[in-house]
Amino acid sequence: MEVKLKKPILDLNNRLAQENRELMAARGIFVLDLLASPGAGKTSLILATIEALRSNYRIAVIEGDIASDVDAVKIKEAGIPAIQINTGGACHLESAMIARALEALDLDNLDLIIIENVGNLVCPTDFDLGEDAKAMILSVPEGHDKPLKYPGVFQVAQAVILNKVDTLASFNFDEGAFKESVAQLNPHAVLFPLSALTHEGVVAWAQWLSQRIEEKKSCNS
Repeated sequence: MEVKLKKPILDLNNRLAQENRELMAARGIFVLDLLASPGAGKTSLILATIEALRSNYRIAVIEGDIASDVDAVKIKEAGIPAIQINTGGACHLESAMIARALEALDLDNLDLIIIENVGNLVCPTDFDLGEDAKAMILSVPEGHDKPLKYPGVFQVAQAVILNKVDTLASFNFDEGAFKESVAQLNPHAVLFPLSALTHEGVVAWAQWLSQRIEEKKSCNS
């Protein structure tokens, strides 16, 4: 006998996600869900984003990992509130986990919450967390064919970030083919080639995010 569990699980997740979304909307907080495979540079990009935006916005980070608090420690060392979620083996975050993390944050003094999802290109795509936007990071060393292998994550992302462009000369990465694949899968996604390490291209990414934050705040005013 087949027991179909996915729909009930997602229904409950989506209901709780809507509660998260309404809570954030009431306070004008923009929530970004950041997706990527392990090693793509999620934490490095978050730190670069914090550096670009911290003078104008109050930021907090929710870190999702199977184990450890290494990334949350890095964020806290940068002077930013960070909540660690360890999934204990699960390959994605769920809205109930985010709801508990939100309880630990001072929501009255935040403009932006960045969720660093568990490193995975498949599992997180199905789970609404109550975010305003999903952004997906691909790093140059991973190869230009990833959109063909993992189309789902590119299709749900409002922004696609090509990280580690400072290494393009060292890898057989066809940037044109990559951009074409992304455009075919998701013509509405905004593409940001950048390097979190050198900060090349980070300004354009930060400007896009800043515009979204301002739009969210204006809806709350």
